Amino acid sequence: MHATPLLSARDLRTFYPVTGGFWKKTVSQVRAVDGVSLEIRAGEIVALVGESGCGKSTLGFSLLGLTLPTSGEIELLGEPIDIRDAVSWKKHRRDFQIVFQDPYTALNPRLTVFELLAEPLKTHGLVPSAGLKDAVVELLRQVGLPEDSLQRFPHAFSGGQRQRLCIARALGVRPKLLVCDEVVSALDVSVQAQIVNLLLDLRRDHGLALLFITHDLSLVRSIADRVLVMNAGKVVEEGPTAELFANPRDEYTRTLLAAVPTLKRKKKVVGC
Repeated sequence: MHATPLLSARDLRTFYPVTGGFWKKTVSQVRAVDGVSLEIRAGEIVALVGESGCGKSTLGFSLLGLTLPTSGEIELLGEPIDIRDAVSWKKHRRDFQIVFQDPYTALNPRLTVFELLAEPLKTHGLVPSAGLKDAVVELLRQVGLPEDSLQRFPHAFSGGQRQRLCIARALGVRPKLLVCDEVVSALDVSVQAQIVNLLLDLRRDHGLALLFITHDLSLVRSIADRVLVMNAGKVVEEGPTAELFANPRDEYTRTLLAAVPTLKRKKKVVGC
């Protein structure tokens, strides 16, 4: 792993105003992210876990500038970012990509697969026009989709296939970090393992770092190098995966782990 983190955040806060009264004045704030610090290094899989509404997705969006943080410091590839200036994020837009939770709304239904995957390549000037088709076909190959998908529209694909298209679109700009926001929660159980294995293969082949936002602790245990546990906008515990599962220190972490379903043989009850 490199000495300099791909991404680091210090005391990051993202608040949303709550307005009330006739004049719609700000009467309080929702502290979606409240003083979070973290680092993600090259090739590392970091899992961000917690119950729904704890601020996981908002933190992921804030780290990429999709939601502008309220305060704090962020460095991308060792370079400080002006977190309140949307323009300052553009320099690193290629290096940090996201795959959203819902593949059904993440793709423009009016564009063909070729147009969806070629657009970021053209925007960033990565491939000459003559080589666009070959580049898009290669992206499809990497995510396990056939070449005859090129002229089809998103509605012609299943949920798992659409998520593969979303991954291919993010992969096309050759990112260093991929933020995966509940990428398998909207998919059938039979498809979830295929998508996770695809992400692990891409990490191995391309040296990708992954920030895996999820509530599935069984999945986290099998794939993550480190785990961050989030509650009410704060990271309450973090550490190597095996250590955190074996010896959780925070009460909230212990509660989450205790809620993980397990397969146990039920004792036979003999009636009177």
